Amino acid sequence: MARTAKITRNTKETKIALSLNLDGEGKAKISTGIGFFDHMLNLFTAHSLIDLMLDVHGDLEVDGHHTVEDVGIALGTAFKEALGDKKGIHRYGHFLLPMDETLAQTALDFSGRPYLVYHVPFPVPTTGNFDFDLINEFWQGFVNSSSCNLHVNILQGGNGHHIAEAVFKSVARSIRMAVEMDPRQKGIPSTKGVL
Repeated sequence: MARTAKITRNTKETKIALSLNLDGEGKAKISTGIGFFDHMLNLFTAHSLIDLMLDVHGDLEVDGHHTVEDVGIALGTAFKEALGDKKGIHRYGHFLLPMDETLAQTALDFSGRPYLVYHVPFPVPTTGNFDFDLINEFWQGFVNSSSCNLHVNILQGGNGHHIAEAVFKSVARSIRMAVEMDPRQKGIPSTKGVL
């Protein structure tokens, strides 16, 4: 059974077309209109080994907020659809990722209960014209729409670009672990019988 999803999200602020394959090879074709964000999403696909096609037209004349948040919402919705009843997945994932002076720690549970814990201090507010605060908005949108529990902590960091990159790579690796099929897990990985 293919674990894929296609999402179209059109609002007065953004138009998003997204397709996702959880069992991919890390292939990406991403265009959000925000270069730094595209870079982070390309890293995310490479390290999660999902295939992601994403085309976004947002109100960038205002700023990047709507685009980044709405991509998080659309991506989370795609994950929820592609995971289906979550039968046979590992469910949990975690990763400790070094990026030069930065050390990111993430843990994730596709529990069906959305909750984000985000402790990511940036030494500067922006890189180029990208506001680092938007990364929090992206993951909040993803968590809410995928109904997962995600903890993101920066244990050490000095360079804003490295911190952002470490977060996206570490979450990607956590997701990769969580969504992979567990050959020993015959049903839904919960004593409740549902996630």
